[in-house]
Amino acid sequence: MKVGFGCDHTGIEMKAALMEHLKAKGYECVDYGAYDAGDGKVDYPVPGKKVAEAIRSGEIDKGVLVCGTGIGISLAANKVQGIRAAVCSEPVSAALATLHNNAHIISMGARIIGIEMAKAIVDAFFDAKFEGGRHAKRVQMIMDIEDEYKK
Repeated sequence: MKVGFGCDHTGIEMKAALMEHLKAKGYECVDYGAYDAGDGKVDYPVPGKKVAEAIRSGEIDKGVLVCGTGIGISLAANKVQGIRAAVCSEPVSAALATLHNNAHIISMGARIIGIEMAKAIVDAFFDAKFEGGRHAKRVQMIMDIEDEYKK
């Protein structure tokens, strides 16, 4: 599986640790920035959008995003049509984001959780498989809402 990673300046260390963690498990990892804390502040919508667009285009399969809280970067990713990004601070919600919502992206806050918790969250997210069934209907309902607002 090919996984895209993105973060703002607050998430560089966590992103690097998560990329290393998933590479060790055999995932192919693609880095969409930010790259160096010395480069100054990086606005979270930029990498959030890059990762979401890469999923939409088929360049990557899933994504991992990190900003201070995980919220802002996920909101940016969710603006890309067809993308479902979930903010999680513990593994149960991360697994359910896949099991019930077929989420494309997991998002976390570097100011909220530590790196070991982040590893447990990505493991839960990637170990889970979408259950389909009644959940497929609900995911489609979410997509239908999005379709109502196409321009």
